[in-house]
Amino acid sequence: MIWWPTEVPTLQHGLITLRPAQEKDILSIYQACQDPTIPKFTTVPSPYSMAHAISFIREQAPTHFAEKSELLFVITEGYSDNEEFCGLISFHTINLQNHTTELGYWIAKPARGRGIGTTAAKSMVEYGFSTMGFRRIEALVDVDNLASKALLLSASFELEGIMRKKVTRENGSQIDMALFSRVAPW
Repeated sequence: MIWWPTEVPTLQHGLITLRPAQEKDILSIYQACQDPTIPKFTTVPSPYSMAHAISFIREQAPTHFAEKSELLFVITEGYSDNEEFCGLISFHTINLQNHTTELGYWIAKPARGRGIGTTAAKSMVEYGFSTMGFRRIEALVDVDNLASKALLLSASFELEGIMRKKVTRENGSQIDMALFSRVAPW
């Protein structure tokens, strides 16, 4: 049985914090999503407007949490009085009956290559297995996203295979996705 929290918790690992999204994150999310790499490899719309960021924080994230369809965290580095916004990470595509979920994330450009995403992914996996009760956590990555594939491997995910023509982009093209997973150790 999957345990669902009554509110988004705060997870801490050293200076890396995963915390609930807040109003103050709207501008940071908007600014980060101006980087063309994020919409290239995610479902983030392009162009990304301030209205997108506002709707995401005020409407989408709370609705998805209430529906138990996504558990979203903001990734920060530093202390609460002087934190750096580093990106977003979530469990989504949740299947309560089968005890499975998908890990999704994007890392803001200034935070890339510093191990922040790997630390966040490891924290999510630990929380997903030990607290929530998931037995399998998957991640789907564009086969061309080398950085994301490296992040997952460093977070102890295993490549299971390539899912051909799995995702259709806004322009109608279909792309292959690499399927990674971690399974509970018990």
